[in-house]
Amino acid sequence: MDPTYTGDMLRHLEKQDELLMDSYRSMSHELHKLQVEEEMLMRKFYDLMAAQGRTKKKQDEINVLDESEPPQSKALKISDISSLIKLLELELKISNLKRWLP
Repeated sequence: MDPTYTGDMLRHLEKQDELLMDSYRSMSHELHKLQVEEEMLMRKFYDLMAAQGRTKKKQDEINVLDESEPPQSKALKISDISSLIKLLELELKISNLKRWLP
């Protein structure tokens, strides 16, 4: 390499390093935000499933539930389904971001 261009090359590499570190910090921050949102949605989803008796938590209490409840009330609501879809989309985004971060 020609010594006259080493200074330019060093500045170029330092600039690239700075841009890459900014990108890394940005992606790490986005990943953290998505993980927090995923955790909140998972808790909401778990609470929903527990309320509908679809988890094994408090199995004794589930057996005591009033059976006169209409079957429609145990069906998932549209808002619950949209929350589940959003959760799955977040998991996909998180897995895509994790591929780029060490």
